[in-house]
This record gives sequence, C-alpha cells and structure tokens, in this order.
Amino acid sequence: METLMEEEEEYSWRDVKLPSLIPVVPEPELERETGERRRGRDLIIAIDHGPKSKHAFDWALIHLCRLADTIHLVHAVSSVKNEVVYEATQRLMEKLAVEAFEVAMVKTKARIVEGEAGKVICKEAERLKPAAVVMGTRGRSLLQSVLQGSVSEHCFHNCKSAPVVIVPGKEDGDESLA
Repeated sequence: METLMEEEEEYSWRDVKLPSLIPVVPEPELERETGERRRGRDLIIAIDHGPKSKHAFDWALIHLCRLADTIHLVHAVSSVKNEVVYEATQRLMEKLAVEAFEVAMVKTKARIVEGEAGKVICKEAERLKPAAVVMGTRGRSLLQSVLQGSVSEHCFHNCKSAPVVIVPGKEDGDESLA
C-alpha cells in the first residue's frame, strides 16, 4: 500500500497483481499524416462488482480499445487494508484482465484506491492523463442524483485531465456485450 499526501488530503492505494498476459501483436502501423508509429493510449475504466460496471467495461472493449492501448481498472473502496475486499476485487480484476486480452488484446493494469469514489477516480485520471475515463451509471433519476449524489456526475464535472464517458445501463445490465 502506498500513500500520497496531496493538499492535506491522504490518498492511498494498492496495486493489484494480475496474471501475466503478454499479447503477441504485430508492430503498430504507421500514422498516415506523420509517418510515426502509433502509440497506445491509457484508458481508465472505473469498476465495481455491479452489472452496470461490467456493461461499461464491455462497451469500452468493443467501442474504444485498440491493440496498443492499456486499460487501467480502478476500484474505489473505503479501506485498502480490508483483505476480504482486496481479494474479491483482485479476482474480479483478474477475470476482467483475461477478458480484455481475449476480446481486444490489450494490456491491463489494476489499482484499488481508498476514498470517496468520484474524488479518487479524478485523482487517478490526473495522475495518468488517460485518453478517456469510462464508467457506468446506476440509472438513478435526476432527483435521486441531486439528493444522493452521483459518482459519474461528480467525475463528469470535476475530471479536467480527460474526457469522461458515461455508459448508460441497459434494461438488463448484467448481460454482456462481448
């Protein structure tokens, strides 16, 4: 576990050990305009254990990922010291890393961050400077979002270092796209 002090606010995280999946892909093509090799992008996908999060993950694999990209899975928790939560999240992230490799042949990194979900996702985006931050939505009404707050709404308004893609849920959000 590591901690970073930032403007008097503690920011803790634990990196998740994922299986080593080394994609065997051809050398990236040349860009038409510049003649330079394409570089992979970093994409953050905010995940939890719910079906809307899985739907957003599937959407990102199908519609956003390219071969040289790296997906950064981020899960916000109240305490990174809770071993039960860490192990359950590690199993989820391992499963998603394997799926990302099989579907889109992309590398995956994973991190569990401690704190308020919206704030720590924005901090991770500031740290990585990704091409996009992808997240699902619970599908709350406008009134519920205003009264209870919304992680996706917070990120949409406060994440300045990357565009935030909010993937709306389907009627049956647990059904996979991939």
